[in-house]
Amino acid sequence: MDNKFRIIIFCAIICITSSVPAQTGTIVYGNARLLNQKDNGFRGIWYMNEPLDNEYKFKYSGGLGTYPANHYPFSVYVPEVNKTFFCYGGTDDSNSTLLHEVAWFNHLTGEISLPTIVLDKATTDAHDNPVMQLDKDGYIWIFSTSHGTGRPSFIHRSSLPYDISGFERIAATKIVNGIEVPMDNFSYLQIYYDKNEGFLGLFTHYERLDLQLGVTNVRVISWMTSRDGIHWSEWKDLAVIDEGSYQSSGQRGNLIGTSFNYHPHRQERRGLNYRTNLYCLITDDFGKTWKTVNGTTVNLPLTAVSNEALVHDYSAEGMNVYISDLNFDKKGNPVILYLTSKGPYSGPENDPRQWYTAWWTGKEWRINPVTTSGNNYDAGSLYTEENKKWRIVGSTETGPQPYNTGGEVAIWESGNKGKRWVKVKQLTYNSEYNHAYVRRPVNVHPGFYGFWADGHGRQLSVSRFYFCNKNGDVFRLPPETGDENSKIFPALFTPKNR
Repeated sequence: MDNKFRIIIFCAIICITSSVPAQTGTIVYGNARLLNQKDNGFRGIWYMNEPLDNEYKFKYSGGLGTYPANHYPFSVYVPEVNKTFFCYGGTDDSNSTLLHEVAWFNHLTGEISLPTIVLDKATTDAHDNPVMQLDKDGYIWIFSTSHGTGRPSFIHRSSLPYDISGFERIAATKIVNGIEVPMDNFSYLQIYYDKNEGFLGLFTHYERLDLQLGVTNVRVISWMTSRDGIHWSEWKDLAVIDEGSYQSSGQRGNLIGTSFNYHPHRQERRGLNYRTNLYCLITDDFGKTWKTVNGTTVNLPLTAVSNEALVHDYSAEGMNVYISDLNFDKKGNPVILYLTSKGPYSGPENDPRQWYTAWWTGKEWRINPVTTSGNNYDAGSLYTEENKKWRIVGSTETGPQPYNTGGEVAIWESGNKGKRWVKVKQLTYNSEYNHAYVRRPVNVHPGFYGFWADGHGRQLSVSRFYFCNKNGDVFRLPPETGDENSKIFPALFTPKNR
C-alpha cells in the first residue's frame, strides 16, 4: 500500500476514534475514578462547612446527600417504565470519599434496586453532589458537579436505556470564542430536558474580577444548552452582580424560571455570607430569551443591584436570603420558596429564620409567611397541585440538634395560594439525627414524593436516606442489604424501628 494512503487511513482512524463521545481514562479523571459497581446499601455523605466556636459547631452540617438547593434534580419519574430513578451523594463506611450513586424505585412492585456507584469523586465535599436527567430514548445522564475550579466535573450516560448497571463518560465540549473546547468544570448545576430542544443547564462558574475593594472570586450564574448532551453551547451569563449570586430554579412545560440572590460587595456585611435580595427571571423558549415576570425581555447579564428582575429588596432590611425552590402555578406564574434571617451563623442570635412564598399573581408579587425554623440551611420543596392546593415538604420542625441544619420533616398546605399555610402532618419525630434537604422529583409520582437524608448536626455520623409518598408515609432505605441478589423493599419508617 502506498505510504500516502497509509497516512490518510491512519489519520481517518484517529479522527473517528477521537470523536467517540463515551470515553474513560485516568488522565481526564485525575484523582476521581469511574467505578460502575454495585453498592451493598444506601449510605449518605456527611459534610460540614465553616466551623464555629460555639455549641452549634458549624455554619451548616449533617447528612447532605441531597444538598444543595442549587442542585436539581436528584430524581426523575419515568412513566414508560413506571420507575423513579434517583441519584445522591453517597460514601463508604468511613465517610472518606464522595460516591456518585444511582438507583430506582419500582412503583408497580414497591422494589428498590441496589445502587450503582458510578463515580468516586475523590472529595468529601457535598457541593460536588450529582444531579440527573433522562433523555427521550431512556438514557440516564449523571452530571457530576464541582465546588469551584479545583476539581474536574463530569457527565456520564447509561450504556443502555432505563438501565443503571453501567455508565460511560461523555467527552462534553462547549463553545469558547467560536471553538469547541472540553467542558470539564461546572458548579451548582440545575439540568432540564425537553424532547424537542434537548438539555438546558443553569449553573455557576467562578471568575476573578477586579472590584472596588480588590480582586474578588465572583460566582457568576449562567446557562447553557445542548441538543445531544455532548456538544454544548457557549456559556451565557444571567447575572454578574457584585460578588455573584446563588440561583435555584424550576420547570413547568416550556417554562423554566430561576430565582437568585446576590452577594454584596461592600465594607460591611460583605460577600456570600450576607447573600440578600430576591430576583426572578423566566424563559419560555429554552433560553433564547429571558424575561421578567411581566413579560419584558431583559438584556443580560444583569449587573446592577436594583434591576427589573427584583422581587423584593431585602438588603434594605438587613436580611439574608436563602432560596429553596421555584415552581409554577397552573397558569404558569412562578412561586418561590425561601427563608430569611439576620445573619449567616447557627444559633438563636440570627432568629427568626422566616420561611416565605413569593407568588406572582399576574399583576404583582404577593409575599406571605409560612413558618419559622432554626437554621439558615433548612430547606424544603414546593408542590403546586392541580387541585389548587400548594404543598411544602421540608425540615421545618425542631430536631434533635436544635439550630443545626435540618430537623423534623413536615407537610404544610395552603388552599388560598400561599395566603395562609397550615401544618397538616409531621412526617418524622423523636429522630436520632436531623433530617435535611427534602427534594422534589421531576414528573413527581405520588409514590415517591420527596427524597432526603439525615445526619448528626454537630459531629460526624452515619447518614441514612428516606423517601415519602404523597400521604406522608416515610420509608428508609437500608444502609446495608447483604446479598446483592436479594430484592429490596424499603421499610415503613417509625420511631420504633429507627
